[in-house]
Amino acid sequence: MKLAAVLAIDTSTEQCSVALKVGERTVTRAAITPREHSQRILGFVQEVLAEQQISLADIDALVVGHGPGSFTGVRIGVSVAQGLAFSHDIPVIAVSTLAALAQQAIRLHHAETVVSAIDARMQEIYVAPFSNHNGFATALGEPHMAPLENITQQPWWPALTGTVVGAGTGWQAYGDALNPGNVVAVLDDVTLPLAEDMLEWALAHGEPVAAEKLEPLYVRNEVAWKKLPGR
Repeated sequence: MKLAAVLAIDTSTEQCSVALKVGERTVTRAAITPREHSQRILGFVQEVLAEQQISLADIDALVVGHGPGSFTGVRIGVSVAQGLAFSHDIPVIAVSTLAALAQQAIRLHHAETVVSAIDARMQEIYVAPFSNHNGFATALGEPHMAPLENITQQPWWPALTGTVVGAGTGWQAYGDALNPGNVVAVLDDVTLPLAEDMLEWALAHGEPVAAEKLEPLYVRNEVAWKKLPGR
C-alpha cells in the first residue's frame, strides 16, 4: 500500500504508543502509562505531527491497535482513532495487538514462528500463532482466549514449524504454566505492542475502512458486554 503519510496509535495495553511515517521517515513516541492513556495519546500525536512538520489534514490513513487487551485501553484507542478520522475523513486500518507483537519479534529477532500471548487477567491469556512470511507476521490461527495450560496443548501447535518464540506479557506472567518444558524461546524484550509495528504491518496487509466501521477486538466480548434485557 503506497501512502505518503500514515499515523498509527495504540492504547490497548499498558503501553501508549504513536508512530508517524512520512515518506521513508518514521518518528515514534511510547510510554508505559496504564492509567493515563486518554491524557497522553493526543499529546503524542501532536508531537509526531510537529516533528514531521505536517498536520492531521495531511494524513492518508490512520492505523489503530483494536485489541485484544485492556477493555478500557481498547475503547480509548478506537474512540480516539474514530475522532481523528472523522475530523478529516481519514480511512482507518485496524491491527491486532497480537499481530503487532509478532511483527515486533520479526523486526527485532527475525523470528520465524511466533506465539503472541497477552495477559488477560483472571488466569487467562489472549493468544494467537504467527509465521514470518517475507518479513511480515501471518496469522496461523484466530486470536482467542485460552486457559493457563501447556501451550503445546493448543490445537494449532502441531502445525507450527522451526524454533517457536514467545512474545507478550502472557509469557512473563504465566511462563511456568504455558511453557513447562521450555519448548518456546520467550523473548524478554518483546512484551508490549508498539504502534510502529502496527504501522508497518498495516502498510503491507491492512484493509482501510471508514471510521464508522471500525470495531474493537475484545475476544472476551460476549462475557464483558452482555446486553441489558430489552436492548
